[in-house]
Amino acid sequence: MDATQLSQLRPLTEERRRNLLDFCSLVRMQMLDLQLLDQALTHTSYAHENHWLPRSYNNERLEFLGDSVLSTVVSTYMYQHFNLDEGRMTKLRAQVVCEQSLFQVAERIGLGRYLHLGHGELNTGGRKRPSILADAFEAVLGAYYLDKGYEAARDYVLRLLQEEIEQVCRGRVMMGDYKSMLQEMVQHGAGSPVISYDILGFEGPEHNRTFRAGVYMNRILMGMGEGRTKKEAEQAAAHEAVLKLKQTARAKH
Repeated sequence: MDATQLSQLRPLTEERRRNLLDFCSLVRMQMLDLQLLDQALTHTSYAHENHWLPRSYNNERLEFLGDSVLSTVVSTYMYQHFNLDEGRMTKLRAQVVCEQSLFQVAERIGLGRYLHLGHGELNTGGRKRPSILADAFEAVLGAYYLDKGYEAARDYVLRLLQEEIEQVCRGRVMMGDYKSMLQEMVQHGAGSPVISYDILGFEGPEHNRTFRAGVYMNRILMGMGEGRTKKEAEQAAAHEAVLKLKQTARAKH
């Protein structure tokens, strides 16, 4: 935003400032510009419903920036700590920074509680929507990078994702590949049920759609999920099914 638009913004309320400081404390982040952090946690739906806000006061541009910073941090860590060729690093990086992986991190730090969402998104579970949380995580990273610089942003990413990067690069987990995980889990069970996926619907315009998918085991619905592509939606559905199977297994023991 330019200086004119910034001058038109209402000051943050005391409640919102406390809310943002609570988030900073939770993730061990020291933001100087809380207004920038507030923007990173403001979804477009909120900006559209609150006409006193400039239309550009949302987290889309910060998400774009954060995506680049995240990619650089993860790529650099892989280069410095693992002797992998370019093709392998590209594949592994994609696993670490995929929507489902970032959604899990955002859920872990409770990011959804701090989001400004429009009524429509709030009423349809926006605080738990993988695409919204993953985007917000990247937007916060972009804001922190602008506020404190690359080194602080790098340390923030590694605090939250270093273990995942290590595990993925050592071949111990496949971040976000829940379809393969689900297939492997049922192959070790009795009867080896047939797994199938179905796209149940979508929302939004063609250039910005959210797909909803279901995963079935022997035609019984085991999980549902959403994503910006059909593949991401299927991964999210498989993730829910994996969680259900793990819960069932724990209950038996």
